[in-house]
Amino acid sequence: MKILVGYDGSNQSKGALELARKHALAFSAKIYVVTSLFGEKETTPQEVEAAEEGLEYARNSLTDAGIDVETHLLIRGVAPGEDLVQFARENNVDQIVVGVKKVSPVGKLIFGSNARHVILNAPCPVLSVR
Repeated sequence: MKILVGYDGSNQSKGALELARKHALAFSAKIYVVTSLFGEKETTPQEVEAAEEGLEYARNSLTDAGIDVETHLLIRGVAPGEDLVQFARENNVDQIVVGVKKVSPVGKLIFGSNARHVILNAPCPVLSVR
């Protein structure tokens, strides 16, 4: 089994990582921890460095639990939601775990949620964590 976790260092993504850890231990699964940054002028070197540090944290916490893990920093010029769906297709992922933020009804209309995109377009089941 292959599990993809969308990880950005937020409390929601840490919750997603924890749920994926439990599933990986229960099902002897491999976890892909993926951070997606848009790239070009929209991404600073500091954001890349912070993403790399976050992925290192995730890798260490999963490796310490005895889980087979790969981390990936994607900078492919697409929105993170699209990037995660594309990565899931490319790697035949069986399950995606994403953190979602609780926002106001107005926020839902204007922010174009990456989690929403993943949930609606993923090639496999998606678990959301608040």
